[in-house]
Amino acid sequence: MNEIVKWIGQGLLYLVFAATLATFSHWPTYQHLVPDKAVIKLSLSHQGKLLGDCETLSIDELARLPPNMRAPVRCPRERSPLIVEVDIDGALAHRQIAAPSGLSSDGAATIYRRIEVDAGPHHIAVRLKDDARSEGFDYRHEADITLTPAEILVIDFDATLHEITLQ
Repeated sequence: MNEIVKWIGQGLLYLVFAATLATFSHWPTYQHLVPDKAVIKLSLSHQGKLLGDCETLSIDELARLPPNMRAPVRCPRERSPLIVEVDIDGALAHRQIAAPSGLSSDGAATIYRRIEVDAGPHHIAVRLKDDARSEGFDYRHEADITLTPAEILVIDFDATLHEITLQ
């Protein structure tokens, strides 16, 4: 009799588990994006310029260094933070300052932002500054685009072409 109760109890537990899975697989309904909306994703990872200038060491300075550290040029490791601004239809939609990663602040700075907008035509202006020693923004990109409902526009930076891209 004890064995039968164990089997029935185990069967009931499996039934409750299966019913819970079935319920949550259909409810609540998930809506990825509100109808008539589109998404602009700012997603970039970029290394800023070095914060200081490289210096060439003299022969005397090199001679004083251990043999394994005799590099003729010494450059600082720390990099500039990234400053990004995104305007949508003439209004500032996002501004962010991203610090470089790494223990010595010598890695890439990463920015990710998701902006929901109404579907339709928009004027987008993106500005990026990756050199703390320069005035103003180093890169700019402006475009007139038309977004369809549920369309995703990705703003990125192409390091090989040195330009902001909209895809």
